[in-house]
Order: sequence, then structure tokens, then C-alpha cells
Amino acid sequence: MSGLWTKIMGYIIFHNTLGDYLITLAIFVVGSLVLRSFKKLLLIKLRRWAERTNKDFLAFLLKSSEQNLLPLIYVGVFYVSLYRLNLSPLWTNIANHVSLSLTVIFSIRFILALFSRGLEYYFQKPETDSSKRYIFIIISKILTFVVWALTVVILLDNLGVQISALVTGLGIGGIAIALASQVLLSDLFNYFTIYIDRPFEIGDYIVIDSFSGTVENIGLKTTRLRSLTGEELIFSNTDLTSSRLRNYKRMFRRRISFSLRVSYQTEATLVKEIPQILAGIITSMPDTELNRSHFSGFGDYGLNFDVVYYVLTRDYIAYMDIQEQINLKIIDEFSKRGINFTYPTQTLYVKNG
Repeated sequence: MSGLWTKIMGYIIFHNTLGDYLITLAIFVVGSLVLRSFKKLLLIKLRRWAERTNKDFLAFLLKSSEQNLLPLIYVGVFYVSLYRLNLSPLWTNIANHVSLSLTVIFSIRFILALFSRGLEYYFQKPETDSSKRYIFIIISKILTFVVWALTVVILLDNLGVQISALVTGLGIGGIAIALASQVLLSDLFNYFTIYIDRPFEIGDYIVIDSFSGTVENIGLKTTRLRSLTGEELIFSNTDLTSSRLRNYKRMFRRRISFSLRVSYQTEATLVKEIPQILAGIITSMPDTELNRSHFSGFGDYGLNFDVVYYVLTRDYIAYMDIQEQINLKIIDEFSKRGINFTYPTQTLYVKNG
């Protein structure tokens, strides 16, 4: 009986004994059972525990591993079990190519799943704008398409397929499309520059050259502003990124400088007091910070005084209210002391011949 069993096990089929096939099958079956037990006893339980305890990322990671990494291990077990067999070069190449293809496909799926999860986590933030979510969805789809396209090209190249003509055609077609849509692509790339660098955001008040307004919309090609006089200003994203602009919303305090001139007939004692009078008026105002107050020099029509101070808010109306109160107090204090403002005058002396 043992001799018959030995004879059966030694029966050769395609350069391998029947015993080799059975051992290969046993290795694959035992490896699959071990992986299945690992999945049921540990992986699924861990995922359920993570879901119950609101560990969202861990639950996602375990689920993604179950869907993508575990099949990779099955492929590895299958590939290792084949080493027992003496395969022809054709079947060896087929096994290598199939294993490589499955490994790349499941690896790419796992990486893209992590990327998508990162986007979903970003979208959960309450401050994320809906338009930004839409743009990131588009970016995700484009990136997914590009990654899979590159994966297919690389796999075909590894499988021995001649792809040089395909790559050349894609390159020429890409150049033609880029040239035809140069302006559009420039605005699109500059949109991402605006989004990543964030020189301004929706709601900011900005000034570009002689134009100014509040940002209402940042689109893929153009950015729209609402001017103070009510009309809509439309700029291409390329124009904005190549221009010098001022963002007044990022201004935490406003620097104010003004000058005034008093008459040359003002007494010397009062001239000495004027810088202190101006400084006292500034410091008495709320939301202000004095920088300096000086008698700056002798002008053509009077004595010059310079004042520099900060308004501790970016609100323009608040600044104008403060400046108005300062001007009124200056008039009031100068009137009390009899200090006269000067104005452009000329005195003509005529000598009788």
C-alpha cells in the first residue's frame, strides 16, 4: 500500500510530482487559514472596538488594511507556495507579473485611501469653505486619475509592453493642450498659489494699484472684488499674483501722521508747550498710542509741528472718528491759549522812490 502511495505521489505532471502539487496546495491553504483566523480573531475585533470607542482614524486604518493590505499577504502566500514547483519560464513570468500587478494595485489603493481620508478630515473642520471643499474634491479626482495612469504605464513597461510610442504621443498631446490653454492654466496654477500662500481671503479689503475693494469670490480663473462705490471688480488670478497689493484686513494697527502750522507771532513759551499739548490730546483718546510729537522746523508761512500716533484698530471709520475728535480738541486747546493757525500769506514791502 505504501508503495502504491509513493508511486502515486511520485507521478509527474508538467515537470512536477503530484506530491509537489499537494505540498504547494497545503502551504497555500494553511497560510490562508492562518490569515483568515488572524482577520476574524484580531483585525475585525480591533476595528469594532475602535468604532465603539470613536477612534475614527484607527478604525479606518484597520478597515483599509483589511481591504488592501490583507489581500497583499494572500498574494505573498500564493507566490511563496509556488516556489515549491518547477515551473516553465512562461508560467514563472506569468506568476511574477500577476504578483507584481496585484501588489502595485493594492498598494496604490491603500495610499489613495489614506489621501482621501486626509481630505475628509480636513473637510470636517467647520471653518472650511464650501468652495474649497469642491476644489479639493476636483484635485483628489485629478490626482487619482494621474496616479492610476502612471501606475498602468509603469506596469505595462514592466510587463514588457512597448510604451515608448504611447508616452511620446501623450507628451506631444500634453504640450499641444498646454499651449492651447496657456492662459487658463496660468490662472489655474495661480489660484492654487493664492490658496496655499493666502495673501488674501474672502472678506479682506485689498488695494491693487489704483483699484480697491472687498474680496467676494476667489475662482479658478478670476477673483471678484466689491468696490466702495458698489461696482464689481474682476481680476484674473495671474494679475493678482504678479501685482503688489495691500491687505488692510491684515493691518492690526494704523499709523497716522499729520502736521500743523502756527503763526510766527506765537510766543516762545507757547511754542514750547505745543508738543506737550498735542501729546496729551493723543494719549487722552481711547485706542490710540502716541509715537512722537515735535516742533519740526520753520516753514515758509509758520512754525511746523509733526505728530505721529497709532490707532489700535484696522476699522477705517473708527480711525476717522478718533481723528475728528483729535482735531476738535486741538482747536479747542489752541483757542484757550490764543494760539493762531497760519495760512499762506505774502507781505509786500513797497519803497517809495
